[in-house]
Amino acid sequence: FNNQNGLKQIGNATYVETAVSGEAQVGEAGSEGYGNILSGSLERSNVDITEELVNLITAQRNFQASAKAIETTTTLTTTIINIR
Repeated sequence: FNNQNGLKQIGNATYVETAVSGEAQVGEAGSEGYGNILSGSLERSNVDITEELVNLITAQRNFQASAKAIETTTTLTTTIINIR
């Protein structure tokens, strides 16, 4: 891209081109203006561990609430059947 600062962020590590950024440029790695590919290198994580843990805890609490609702429904159904 002619102007990387013009890219629009649509996710944690996802961007789309805009009129300000210009079109994507294709080239050979290692040539003038392009980065290098280093084999055997490790890429740093692009995940926010704090956000993911919060999402995990939220999902776990939602699951527990759903399980409790099903348990309550089962108890009510059993009680109604026993009343008859």
